[in-house]
Amino acid sequence: MINLNSKLPTVGTTIFSLMSKMAADYNAINLSQGFPDFMPDARLIECITEAMKSGHNQYAPLAGNMQLREHIAEKVESLYKANYNPETEITITAGGTQAIFTALSAIIHPGDEVIVFEPAYDCYAPTVKLLGGLVKPFELTAPDYKIDWEMVKKLFTAKTKLIILNTPHNPTGTILTPKDIAALIKLTKNTDILILSDEVYEHIIFDNEAHQSVARYPELFERSFIIASFGKLLHTTGWKIGYCIAPERLMNEFRKIHQFNVFSVNTPVQAGIANYLNMENIYPEISVFFQKKRDFFRDLIAQTRFKLLPCKGSYFQCVTFENISNEKDLDFAKRLVKDFGVAAIPVSAFYSKNPNEGTLRFCFAKKEETLQKAFDKLIKV
Repeated sequence: MINLNSKLPTVGTTIFSLMSKMAADYNAINLSQGFPDFMPDARLIECITEAMKSGHNQYAPLAGNMQLREHIAEKVESLYKANYNPETEITITAGGTQAIFTALSAIIHPGDEVIVFEPAYDCYAPTVKLLGGLVKPFELTAPDYKIDWEMVKKLFTAKTKLIILNTPHNPTGTILTPKDIAALIKLTKNTDILILSDEVYEHIIFDNEAHQSVARYPELFERSFIIASFGKLLHTTGWKIGYCIAPERLMNEFRKIHQFNVFSVNTPVQAGIANYLNMENIYPEISVFFQKKRDFFRDLIAQTRFKLLPCKGSYFQCVTFENISNEKDLDFAKRLVKDFGVAAIPVSAFYSKNPNEGTLRFCFAKKEETLQKAFDKLIKV
């Protein structure tokens, strides 16, 4: 037998694949994996179809469709008063995860330390480890998952290379505040520490809160990669289209990796999205659309024995089941599928040490009828 030394020996199938498979196996309502069960705008699909018919079927430029990059630059300037050159500082990617992987690959060297706030999206830590970096986890706890920045400072060493942010946050639905940003600016001032800011849910933020993009702040702008996703914006997670924006010096390094990873992203989808967004100003509608779903789902869950945690952004709602069971959250999540027909994600899966806080994450990016059907089952738990 050939001897194979795995580069990620502790990594197995993701919790998302596990719970979605269980949902399929038990014919359960899948509120685990974060994807909508409703169609995107028919006009968007028409734009993609027209792009194909118009001949946009060969390689796109390495950095992406220029019209789409120009649209992104205009949007960021309008929302955050930040200027990014679409020629040199914006790159279209095959989804947010590829953008994250590419940004990390561009800057992490063996021995570099990366601060990650847990619970964390599951691609961060494995990618850092794959690159020879060292993950320095900072654990946040329910119910509010607030960051104690004075404690974060204690993780800093001479080898600290990067801080990974995620706002609005997956899985907890929390958001960074201006106070958080002020603390981050203070901590990173006069250092060479870089920031990777995962902002894929930037347009899904509630209660009239303002999204605190690092692009707003010159002190952070100069040291940050920002990751975004058209999949979240347009209800098209399966199209795998995202982008990265960063100052030219950082983007130069990003593109060195990008060109040997995917080189460029599928052409007709880029061209179609560019045409669609130039015709439709959808940004103000997104938060309103998802807040209605959040409020609808929260009103339902409030009638069950689950306890709601705060949700300020993203399309995820966390709950505790402390009034129901003292099981480990993974065991409870599996039983919820088997016995009651609803799939959720155990929040312990987003930590490196798998704490047992008795917390689950539900996705509410679903039709109201789907959420109602899930409630009809959850009320029996």
